[in-house]
Amino acid sequence: MVKLSAAILLAAFGALAHAQTEQDLLRDGNGSNTDNVLTYGMGYHQQRYSPLKQINKSTVKRLVPVWSLSLANEVGEQAQPLVYNGVMYVSNVRQTVAIDIATGRQIWATPIEWDPAAARVVCCGLSNRGVALYDGKVFVASIDAYLKALDAKNGKQIWRTKVAEWKEGYSITSAPTVVNGVLITGMTGGEYGVRGFVAGYHPETGSLLWRRHTTAGPGEKGHETWPAGNAYLRGGGSTWITGSYDPDLDLTYWGTSNGGPWDANWRPGDNLWVASVLALRPKTGQIVWHYQWTPAETYDYDGNNENVLADITVNGVKRKVLMHADRNGFLYVLDRTNGELLAGNPYVTVNWAERIDTATGRPVETEVAKRLRSGEKVELKPRWTGGKNWFPMAFNPNTGLLYFPMKEETAIYQINKEMPAYKPGERYQGVENTTAPRTPGAAWGYYAALNPLTAKPKWRMPLTEFPMWSGMLATGGGLVFSGKLTGEFIAIDEDTGRIVWQFQTGSGINAQPITYTHNGRQYVTVLSGLGGGTSAKRETAGKIQPGGSVWTFALMPD
Repeated sequence: MVKLSAAILLAAFGALAHAQTEQDLLRDGNGSNTDNVLTYGMGYHQQRYSPLKQINKSTVKRLVPVWSLSLANEVGEQAQPLVYNGVMYVSNVRQTVAIDIATGRQIWATPIEWDPAAARVVCCGLSNRGVALYDGKVFVASIDAYLKALDAKNGKQIWRTKVAEWKEGYSITSAPTVVNGVLITGMTGGEYGVRGFVAGYHPETGSLLWRRHTTAGPGEKGHETWPAGNAYLRGGGSTWITGSYDPDLDLTYWGTSNGGPWDANWRPGDNLWVASVLALRPKTGQIVWHYQWTPAETYDYDGNNENVLADITVNGVKRKVLMHADRNGFLYVLDRTNGELLAGNPYVTVNWAERIDTATGRPVETEVAKRLRSGEKVELKPRWTGGKNWFPMAFNPNTGLLYFPMKEETAIYQINKEMPAYKPGERYQGVENTTAPRTPGAAWGYYAALNPLTAKPKWRMPLTEFPMWSGMLATGGGLVFSGKLTGEFIAIDEDTGRIVWQFQTGSGINAQPITYTHNGRQYVTVLSGLGGGTSAKRETAGKIQPGGSVWTFALMPD
């Protein structure tokens, strides 16, 4: 009987499935087909906004779980699901799974095989943030730095290609993306002395089309910002969050991570293009412009956080902008056509820089930063995990506000006196860092709604029990969805910041919710499963149980 049911599901799935096209991907997130979620960020712009309003402030009290599926994984869930023609695709480090939306039944599951020894070079938890869909294929990466294509109908592997050598410190935790017909992936390894890059592949064959390194080498613009010698070969700049894309400009925007080693005294100069955003041509990997969030980065302020694209009014003029809340504590608005700084303001407590100089685009560092560089032990704000880490924010084009979790933590930070020795596949940092003691009852941070141009909050909700690691989703129903490490999936009133609904999923949430329709009914889905690095786990040990699952919600009939 079970075999017959599986066969029926597979046949129904085969009848629904057909190749996704570039036009399907371009339409994602514009409200024209809410049955599908085809891109990371719910649209190439990564606004994580949906106009759906069947679930709203009045009806949310009737929101109930309609199905849940175990993912048989205890190391954490950070992926954003994708949805196409009634089928959901989810992934973690262990497997990729296709699920029938109507029933929650598994259609197929394909293991993601990787060398177990590779786990030692994954900095901050065994993570996988999702898949890409295109031309009837599901693309997924593994932590030992392979990229592979699966047949969307049955999960069978079509091709597999090696992106980098994990024994040298490389891994992949991000979701790949397909833009302008090119399959693009980033990588991670900034703590291991790697040379960062973004790479483009042929989606049909897995053959390499281009590779753009993110530390400027000899003969490249920006190489003069590195010291003489081979420091750029171990300079970091990893690209571990999926880039956004503007199809009109044909530019894809990728953030880069910390420098290597962390201590910039051993690599004097601005070190382009670490801790930056790069605007690239997807067909070639050509860098069109860049903006560096943290020149001579020495704080582990990765610049990878998502780059949200929108058209907003700035000083009375409509501008094409890129919005970015950096780990360094500043919220930036750039002109995405050329990288011009339009605004840069602190959104949490910052003590390493006074401000961002609007004339030069550079931070004006404080005495704290100067003392740190001289070798003193300092209290550094924000902590190296940032005012905001990788968990993505949402932008509502109707309210003009950004919604995101933020963190208020302090590091005790000191640069080592001796340069660290580089050994392939081993940590290459050169600092001593711990977390400053917390005042009992002080907020770990906030959920907040912020004006992107001023970083001033419309509201802030203090989070005092645990830090937060879940992304946010804004909807036309006046709600913002997110999750807590204590397991609650929550809906927040976008006007007041008040929690108006919640449901306990059984494990910590550090993933990104989505919403979509099926047969005219609005659904909301999120993955639950405590994971991440030590920063997410240190306060939850023995208090919150691991265990991965998918939860899907809809309104209970009146």
